[in-house]
Amino acid sequence: MVTRPTSPAKRPPSPSPSKQLTKSAQPPVDDVGIASLLASKEMIIVCGSGGVGKTTTAAALAAQAVVNIGGRVLVLTVDPAKRLANALGLQAFGNTETRVPDSAFTDAGVTPRGELWAAMLDTKAGWDELIRRHAPDETLRDTVLANPLYQNITGRFVQSHDYIAMERLHELHASGRYDLVIIDTPPSRNALDILDAPARMMEFFGSRLLRWLTVPYRSRIFTVASRPFYQVADRILGSRFLQDIAEFFVLFQTMEKGFVQRAREVERLLSDPRTSFLIVSTLEAAPAHEAAFLAEALAERHLPLGGIVLNRAMPTVLREPAAAKAATRLADASTDAALLNDLVDVLDPKPAPDVVRGILGEIAGRFHDIAMVATREAERRAELQRLAPFTSTAPALDHDIHNLASLLELGKHLWREPDAPDSV
Repeated sequence: MVTRPTSPAKRPPSPSPSKQLTKSAQPPVDDVGIASLLASKEMIIVCGSGGVGKTTTAAALAAQAVVNIGGRVLVLTVDPAKRLANALGLQAFGNTETRVPDSAFTDAGVTPRGELWAAMLDTKAGWDELIRRHAPDETLRDTVLANPLYQNITGRFVQSHDYIAMERLHELHASGRYDLVIIDTPPSRNALDILDAPARMMEFFGSRLLRWLTVPYRSRIFTVASRPFYQVADRILGSRFLQDIAEFFVLFQTMEKGFVQRAREVERLLSDPRTSFLIVSTLEAAPAHEAAFLAEALAERHLPLGGIVLNRAMPTVLREPAAAKAATRLADASTDAALLNDLVDVLDPKPAPDVVRGILGEIAGRFHDIAMVATREAERRAELQRLAPFTSTAPALDHDIHNLASLLELGKHLWREPDAPDSV
């Protein structure tokens, strides 16, 4: 029987909806794999390069957790497509958590053991909340929020999106409202941006740049050397431009203590035993390389890697000798008149033999290339399997994910037994 680890610090009590399972009522799960990971952790950070299906995977796993484990589960996504909102049975969702209706599960033919909630990471709303939390008084809070440079600057400095994702994770964890939070991290050119965001925030407050920006506002008397620079800058950039920047950062600097303390708490949360990272990748060369790099970076930083999800993988059957024999048989059928006629006879309506011959020849001719791609995927899978406690593979589905049933279908592929070590 798996129970979630309890925190040494006392957390606020979670609501107890009628659908929520008690910890002792959770179904048993295997020691290794997606099911065990979601049952034993409170925070799952889904990361990886862009375009590998992180958002859809995060939502699929959250839905499966609600069906198989129970409790209150929140999936926090980044800029989800409207089709994902529809798949969850919602018209739309934003920064405020929204519950997915039970009817979406019953329409998919399953009964949820718990509750599924969804929210979208909103960078602007996240920064507004941070200012409200850390401002020492209402006057400073309102002054910062009303500053004309506030929205533009906060959207661009210190990997703003990455830091807000980590802040939101901390906020949700501290609230105690959810038994499991799955966060879909922002796509990033650098896999380490999400890990470095709290440290970068602390570095910013102690940086020379911040001190330089605030000098003109802190000192009414500029040096003889610096005054011409500011006069020229004002003529080029507009009156009071540098002073407006300085004023903003002086106000921002007054909240340094709160920001730095919170950033340290976020860093501690990343290595908390209740938190785990889950890397999502495809088996294409670039995403697989990024996944390996991120797995190694997590190990170097002593951050907990739970496993790796390999999305849109080609079927392993393509590498089996029987598949190659079948392709050879198709090639033979395209040149053997008797075999070709037998095949044409079973088709309705009957196509011209030349049409069937061309199709069979094309399929047989392309099989070698497809099998070679499958072999290369197997090599990359074997490399990634050495870097994580487990890997779990999902095939490329032959349809779009447009409702909760298709999300659960993807989740089922990942929920099964973890991949066995692959041999090429």
